[in-house]
Parts: sequence; structure tokens; C-alpha cells
Amino acid sequence: MTVIEVLPKDAIPPVYEPTFEPVEAYPYEPDDDVIVVEIDGEVRGYPIRYLTYHEIVDDELGGVPIAVTWCPLCGSVLVFDRRVDGQTLTFGVSGKLDDDTLVMYDHETGSEWKQSLSEGIAGEHEGTRLDVLPSSVTTYERFREDHPDAAVLEAPGGASETASETDEPAQVDYSENNFDDYFESDGFGLAAHRGDGPGVEREFPLDWLDPKTVVVGLEHDGDAVGLPRPEVEAAGGVVSVTVGGAAAVVVATAHGTHAFHDPGYDWEATRGGFRGDGALWDGVTGETVDEPAAHSGEAYRQRDPLERFPAIRLFAFGWVDNHGTDALFRA
Repeated sequence: MTVIEVLPKDAIPPVYEPTFEPVEAYPYEPDDDVIVVEIDGEVRGYPIRYLTYHEIVDDELGGVPIAVTWCPLCGSVLVFDRRVDGQTLTFGVSGKLDDDTLVMYDHETGSEWKQSLSEGIAGEHEGTRLDVLPSSVTTYERFREDHPDAAVLEAPGGASETASETDEPAQVDYSENNFDDYFESDGFGLAAHRGDGPGVEREFPLDWLDPKTVVVGLEHDGDAVGLPRPEVEAAGGVVSVTVGGAAAVVVATAHGTHAFHDPGYDWEATRGGFRGDGALWDGVTGETVDEPAAHSGEAYRQRDPLERFPAIRLFAFGWVDNHGTDALFRA
């Protein structure tokens, strides 16, 4: 663990009172990434374009207090239940990093939390794990198609250090993304983003995997396995794994990589989705796809949608920092 203080608290301002608008009102690009959360039939989308300038949205959905979080340095998306020991916490941006990962703090106890590990690292809640909730990352285009009646986070506005070329916050322009150069560069971590200082040439211990490859991380009952998207693609686009005794199926699609609880079917990728139990399934939603019997070989039979696995989405270097190289899947 390497914790450094980079900025004052909330210089990257969380969204404490989010407002929402109809999904079709989103004014930016159809291929923008959106974090999708569904609880008790209620669905909301949180564009990463906005979260890059805010990193945390404290919200309530389906009666559950949640924190939707994004760390652009390590590419990590996690959605947490904000209830800990019977108390609802409000999370802010501490201004610190732990191994180039966002460190959150809670207003109620002042405890600090490593976002990509979902664990308290200092204060009253040191060693406490937050409950990670199911979520997905897909394109705005696909989110709008799947959930035309859903709400999408409205642009929060204001000033953020992410919008500035100095440590002082500047007015946000959501049409810009100060991390584009970082995402396209070879380096990783804070120094690579800033372009100077120790760590620009930070070493990654694997030669078969780019450190900023997107990984879908699964954790259950003390066990962990991370599935890099290229390895899922190399395995045919769909992979069944077991983590801590829980069976999961992970699917690579044109609209993100998605993880579901596996009922125990034999899976194979095919045009239009992935097939199991004699049915064609949508790799983004986990729902069966109605298809003509002449193409499927049997009459269409409705199945219950697959339950989404509470996965973590992050860059490979962040996963390795937290879990080591042995916790990676290879095709």
C-alpha cells in the first residue's frame, strides 16, 4: 500500500445531490461509456464523461443508498451500498491515492476507503469491506436502446481540479476530457498522467498483457479472478469461471464486457449473442433473444434473465496491484 496526498479534499467535487433527466436528453456521443445500475426495477445511467470530473455520485436507487464511483487513473468502476453497520455513509474524494487508485473518505467517521479494493484503509472502518452492487458499463447508445424509459445523470456542473492544468479547480467543460492523452499513452498511474515525476516508467510485471487493458474482476468469499477482455475474446467471447464457489459467465460484446451468475449451462458465443440451454442470450442484458425457430433449431422458450454478477471494471495494473498476477484468467 502506497498512499500519497495529491489534492485537498473534494477538489474533485463529488455529486452529493444528483439530478436526472430522460435518457434521450443526454447531449453527448452515442459511444460514450455509461455506468448502468438497476435496483428493484429502477434503472439509472451515470455517464463516465461526467464522473471523470466528479468521481463519486452519492445517490439512492430503489430505496438503497448507493455510491457510484469511477477512478480514471486505474479505470475502475464500482457501485457500493453506502450502508455500513446500520449507518448510511456519504462519500467524498479525499485527494489521496493508494497505488494510483482513488481514496474515498466518509463524512460520518472520516474513515478512508480504497475504491478499487472496496475496503477501509484508515480510521474507524479500517479493514471493513463495502458491499459491491451489480452494475455494468455499456455505451450510451445501447443504454438508451435497452432502457428507453430510464433516467440519466444530468450534467452536475461546477468547478473541478480535473478540468484544470493546475491543482486549483476550474470550470468544467464536459465536451473536453483531460484523460484522453493518458488513456492513449503507454504509461500508467499518476506520474504518467501528469507526464513527469517518479513512476512515468512504472513497471508492470507481465509481458503478455497491457497494463491498461480492461479487466472484469470477480470477487466472492475471499477468492478473486480477473478476466482481461482480450483473453475473453481469445476464448471465443464467452468464459465460464468459478470464484469462491460461485459460478459466473463473462461475455465480451461490442457494448462492453459483462458478467452474470451462471445457472450451469454450456455456453458458446454466436452471432447476435451467446447460446446456452438451447436459447440465444443477449450479452449486454442477460435476457433471452426471440429468434425464429428455423434459425434456432427449436421453438423459442422464454427463460428468466440472468442475474448480473457484482463485478469490478478496472485496468489490469489496478487489479494486479490488489490481487497479484495469479488472480488473472488466461485463455
